[in-house]
Amino acid sequence: MALPWKLHADGKAVDQTAIVLPEERLSWPRTVGLGAQHVVAMFGATFLVPIITGFPPTTTLLFSGIGTLLFLVITKNRLPSYLGSSFAFIAPIGAATKIGGIPLALSGIIVVGALLAVVGLIVHVLGTKWIDALLPPVVSGSIVALIGFNLAPTAGANFQKAPVIAVITLAAVVLAAVVFRGILGRLSIVVGVVVGYVAAVISGAVDFSKVDDAAWLGLPQFTAPSFEATHIAVYVGFLPVVLALVAENVGHVKGVGQLTGRNLDDLTGRALFADGLSTVIAGIGGGSATTTYGENIGVMSATRVFSTAAYWVAGVIAILLGLSPKIGAVIATVPPGVIGGVTVALYGLIGIIGIRIWVENGVDFSKPKNQLTAGIALVAGIANLTFTAGGAVFEGIIIGTVAAVVVYHLMSAIGRARGTE
Repeated sequence: MALPWKLHADGKAVDQTAIVLPEERLSWPRTVGLGAQHVVAMFGATFLVPIITGFPPTTTLLFSGIGTLLFLVITKNRLPSYLGSSFAFIAPIGAATKIGGIPLALSGIIVVGALLAVVGLIVHVLGTKWIDALLPPVVSGSIVALIGFNLAPTAGANFQKAPVIAVITLAAVVLAAVVFRGILGRLSIVVGVVVGYVAAVISGAVDFSKVDDAAWLGLPQFTAPSFEATHIAVYVGFLPVVLALVAENVGHVKGVGQLTGRNLDDLTGRALFADGLSTVIAGIGGGSATTTYGENIGVMSATRVFSTAAYWVAGVIAILLGLSPKIGAVIATVPPGVIGGVTVALYGLIGIIGIRIWVENGVDFSKPKNQLTAGIALVAGIANLTFTAGGAVFEGIIIGTVAAVVVYHLMSAIGRARGTE
């Protein structure tokens, strides 16, 4: 059977103005190298999520690889993307784990994935205009920002456990982003983790005992989800994540379209459905939920190679890494200080992504409805406001999300009625 990619030019590296399109590829040795580069790009952030949440790292890697291949199939090999671990789930996973352990958290992940898949089907039929109406930039930006800032206390707690290592890690992230150019500069998080980890090893803060006992090859740890009707508030707490995932996927489609000079909007529904299905599968097996990765868009932007062949290679490599318990054991040795240092940067960046949505879409903050929408949502998320009803506890992310949607549309409706909109 013939492979779906045609060879670009002579198969060698392209010049500064040409790009390798999704349906093209370079020579296979170069394609494999690019695939490995995408693995490096996603690895730092992808393995941090299971470490922070307590999920098995190799299980997460396995399902991220499977999800990536599934995404490529569903989007008809037209939309290059890697599906790595989603940071948007960290807060609700933490809340669910405290109540019912990882099995309950996995059931919340499945609920979100299923809902995202349904949204994808609706978008595929109706288009994206209704999303734009429900979630204008000021609302979607507020939701993404508050998710990042809501996680700040978690980063602070890990930071305080080993402040010296955390500072070294954070300093390495900052310096790498400034000093290095090209791909290495875009991988500043990975550089920070490596530098912080080496510092932790030198200080004797890393325990390798479990690494020695782990096998090189073997199946990862699978965990079954547990659905409990009595914990309906837990599932409600996961729902705002859907809005963040919609924003991420829509942004990914538009970003790749802009970089390749193509209109890929017709793939938005497929992308949402694929990410939702991938998240459901990961939740069933015990892996972290998935999302499209900006780190890998950065790699494509730098290399100008958008070949989906490289992503097939990346997905296969991730699956192979997921089948090595020893790699999972090594990942699990990353100490709290390193996690604290890197998450101060990561969670801040998540918050800034929301602000970037405002800036890029020209949100006018001279308008009271935009001021109050963003302000109320951010304070609700940062302060982690809680509301209890009938024994169910709703925390900052859900309250901030609801507030952003309600405040914006209520003030818009009143403005239209008064003729001041």
